[in-house]
Parts: sequence; C-alpha cells; structure tokens
Amino acid sequence: MESQEQQPKSRVIKVESVESWDFYITQATNQACPIVVHFTALWCMPSVAMNPVFEELASAYPDGLFLIVDVDEVKEVATKMEVKAMPTFVLMKDGAQVDKIVGANPEEIRKRIDGFVQSIRAYNA
Repeated sequence: MESQEQQPKSRVIKVESVESWDFYITQATNQACPIVVHFTALWCMPSVAMNPVFEELASAYPDGLFLIVDVDEVKEVATKMEVKAMPTFVLMKDGAQVDKIVGANPEEIRKRIDGFVQSIRAYNA
C-alpha cells in the first residue's frame, strides 16, 4: 500500500465573516501578535498567484497571525480596511493597520513582513 504524502496544515486562516474577523483580531491583539492579512478574490489571478507565497510566509513566521479575506465573501471587512484593489496585504499591530502593500510583489511583501515581524519581536522581547 502506498503511503500518502502528508500535506502540511495551512497556517493561513480564512476569514469567513465579520464575527470571525473581530475574533481573530481581538485574540491576536491580546497576545501582542503581529497580524498579516491578504485581501484576495477568486477572479483576480495576481491575487491567487500570491497564495503560495503567503502560505510560505505564514510558515516562516509562526509567531504571526496570517489571515486571508475573500473580498466578495466578506465585503464589510474589505470596506472597513479600505481595500480597493487585489491583492492587498495589510500589516496590523494592536488591531490597527501599520502598513499596506497593494499589488502582487512577492519580494516587497517578504521584505515588509520580515521587517514588521522583527520589529514586533524586538518590541515584545
């Protein structure tokens, strides 16, 4: 019998509703945990192309909370965060936005997320 390759469990959490958004943001804020949000849409190819990069970043920074929001499914959150284009990446600390990256630029996103997480680690140390 063939052994099946075990797929690593995704560290990216899909936000299904405004309630779950509020829950995750509150939880992460209470734990002083950096939050990285990928606002995406199924019809947006550059956004979909960023999914593996986002997964990889989530694995690289286990102390961060990585959320994905489909703007068509949870419009209220996209509106609240003033997301107007996909993909948009929002970096949050203490429930507030500290940085926003618009567009599919893996290098820039990696750099900004790294700097962001490192700064919070230093602050929490």
